[in-house]
Amino acid sequence: MKKQAAAPAKPDIENLTAKKFSQTIRADYSLFLPRDYKSSAKKKWPVIVFLHGAGERGVNIWKASTHGPTKYIEKHPDFPFILVTPLCPPDHKWSDEAVLGILDKVTADYAVDTNRIYLTGLSMGGYGTWSLATTYPGRFAAIAPICGGEGNIGIVLALYEKGVKAQALKSLPLWAFHGGKDTTVVADESKRMVELMKKAGCKEVELTVYPEATHNSWTETYNNPKLYEWFLQHSLE
Repeated sequence: MKKQAAAPAKPDIENLTAKKFSQTIRADYSLFLPRDYKSSAKKKWPVIVFLHGAGERGVNIWKASTHGPTKYIEKHPDFPFILVTPLCPPDHKWSDEAVLGILDKVTADYAVDTNRIYLTGLSMGGYGTWSLATTYPGRFAAIAPICGGEGNIGIVLALYEKGVKAQALKSLPLWAFHGGKDTTVVADESKRMVELMKKAGCKEVELTVYPEATHNSWTETYNNPKLYEWFLQHSLE
């Protein structure tokens, strides 16, 4: 009999908790609060929303932290962001409504700097990042999709051609990442999306392709402190 893999355990991180959220679909999430976070203080904190890949879908909230910024926090406990990590239910894809519902809940309940909310995700979460950010470009100060694809190109083209939300899209900074030898989601997917964003007038667009990387282009990306420094350079105001 094949031995069943152990269920993912909670990472050994202070101020990391599991939260429940239900809307049209149940979408629980984990929440990390910075070491110096105090609910009574006037300080507002930047937020990173992280969307995991298809392999992490399920009912165990800690599976969502298999990859991504949580792994960075394990080695850098002074992480200066609130981290929101939703869990996508089995057999679903990312729902803009569910993610925004969780974000609105966190914004209402915690000391969030609403001008410094950042969005990132890998693989299926990369697609989710493209979709959410291009549909609601005014919600995020910067985005970093990793090995994602074209997302909802129709929406982006409509924004460009009709001018709807055009200014928000043009001022949305993005830094995309992909593996040059990725056969799961080929790098041309990110390249096409980046070119489309440039066509839409997006002023700050960067694409990093790791020449030797396959589908896992996220480990190198999330291990790099420059990503988090780049996020903090951007604000809606």
